[in-house]
Amino acid sequence: MASGDDDDPIIQEVDVNMLDLYCYPVRPASMSYDNAAHLAARIKPKQQKVELEVAMDTMSPNYCRSKGEQIALNVDGTSSEDPSVYSMKMMDKQTFSSIQATTNTSRFAAAVFHKGELHLTPLQGILQMRPSFSYLDKADTKHREREAANEGTGDSSQDEAEEDVKQITVRFSRPESEQARQRRIQSYEFLQKKQAEEPWVHLHYHGIKDGRSEHERQYLYCQAMDATENTELVKTPREYLAMLMPPLAEEKVIKPMGPSNVLSMAQLRTLPLGEQVRTLMKNVKVMPFANLMGLLASGTDSIAVLRCIQQVALLVQGNWVVKSDVLYPKNTCSSHSGVPAEVLCRGRDFVNISFFPKLLNSVRSVCSRRVVFAAAPAHVSGDQRLKAARESARESHALMQRELDARRPKVSTNTGSSGESSTPVQVKQEPISDSEEPMDTNGSINGYPDPTSPLSDPHNGHGHGHAFTPELQEFVRSTFRKHYVLCLSEVKRLFNLHLASLPTGHSVYGHVTDRMLQDTILQSQCKQILVPFPPQSNATADEQKVFGLWESGETFDKHRQVLYEIFMKNYRVRRSVIQTRLTQELSDAATKTDVDRLLKECCTSLGGMWYLKGTVPS
Repeated sequence: MASGDDDDPIIQEVDVNMLDLYCYPVRPASMSYDNAAHLAARIKPKQQKVELEVAMDTMSPNYCRSKGEQIALNVDGTSSEDPSVYSMKMMDKQTFSSIQATTNTSRFAAAVFHKGELHLTPLQGILQMRPSFSYLDKADTKHREREAANEGTGDSSQDEAEEDVKQITVRFSRPESEQARQRRIQSYEFLQKKQAEEPWVHLHYHGIKDGRSEHERQYLYCQAMDATENTELVKTPREYLAMLMPPLAEEKVIKPMGPSNVLSMAQLRTLPLGEQVRTLMKNVKVMPFANLMGLLASGTDSIAVLRCIQQVALLVQGNWVVKSDVLYPKNTCSSHSGVPAEVLCRGRDFVNISFFPKLLNSVRSVCSRRVVFAAAPAHVSGDQRLKAARESARESHALMQRELDARRPKVSTNTGSSGESSTPVQVKQEPISDSEEPMDTNGSINGYPDPTSPLSDPHNGHGHGHAFTPELQEFVRSTFRKHYVLCLSEVKRLFNLHLASLPTGHSVYGHVTDRMLQDTILQSQCKQILVPFPPQSNATADEQKVFGLWESGETFDKHRQVLYEIFMKNYRVRRSVIQTRLTQELSDAATKTDVDRLLKECCTSLGGMWYLKGTVPS
């Protein structure tokens, strides 16, 4: 191949001009380095790394001469043998080193507007020129060398006394594995070594007003503007814009592969609340309400969860059990036994019904009559129980009316024979409506049942008929000692949440009606606060029944009682009214701290006005 150069001679050498954009992010555009003296310039083409040495104005009043001399002494030292970085014995120059602002420069170009024409030139690189502090590394190296020299001088006398013969251990390096080689190649030290191997190419810097710079700037203009044919500009404006600004490629997130029976909580949180509840119940099958709330995200509304879980599960003795049609969809078969979903749903519903003894007895009676058993609903809701109770009450009321009508002739005969007046017996008939029964306030004083009232006389048949269980009273007392003021709807909501959180088979409360709950509240040192709601209020009947803790054994009870009396006359009040009334009733006992505590415990603020808790208009 010695004659290869003669066969392929060099015809012409042409300089290739590549355009780079240099940025100086540490200084504003008004303080450029155009007028500064550039002492040296060098580049590593493969790495696109550039270094510029710029002279510093040592005569400037902002320049600290003593600090500059100290830096030069630390870097160069006192020895004149080694080449010095700062020849003037002070820091008189500054080095700028480049870093790549971006690796993809295909979307950027340099534009020049000349004579009504826009000339674009693509950029090869965008570099940010930042100050280099490599002189500090040289100063540290000099300092370590001086310390090592001082230590070596002290130990030289001992080294001369030692024997010159030393034992040498020969070791052979083990062959490097492929994994170790890959780690070594990807290490920071290896990359630094490879970058240091590329030699610097020294350049000559031309200023912005230099003739060579002006000549090079002419290449920014298109030289063939007078040509009749231009085959390069054949793209439409939309295609050309797409070439300038290509769409960003969306990163595809690869979901980790996992077993089909494993549920990812991270992916579960991205689903709607209804799908989260449905997915959890299909995987767990049986779960208390408290455990379900623990699996959902913190801050999830319990009422919304209750609405969702009623769609996919049944409440069986304190536990929520997934519905059969959710677990076994229609027109499917079991993957284990091949049994149709309809048969599986019937069997599973019968097992769920067995946890309701009364309903199971009715089902068994139907089966004993040889009637084909269809899949009965396993869930007996509160509305169904209430409807059955109302029907039973209607039947009992009709039966008692017939018995009373049958006894009337006998009573009139007996009274006529004895000479007494035969006044007919008047029986007050109260219609039983489908709406909720109103709270009975007759025979009560300040919200408490009157022991002398006939309503509380069980011997005459006028008793309430409600048994106040200790568990229910304890729940009501603990609830009001925590919240102080609650409307009836909020008490019912908290009680339902308490029932849902109970373990399986824990049914000490029995059947609790609204009347029982109200009577228990009044028997637990609480009082109904008759808040005068405005006529346009959209609050329900349960929301208008407001109860407050009247006596708790604390001295702060007087403050709460005064507050309740205020809200018995006003739907909403200002803070100044409460402050004035407390001062009048309790004199100096009402402080600002007491008022703040009272409002925090019992009231809610809206629009500068204070309302009792639960009475704020929605």
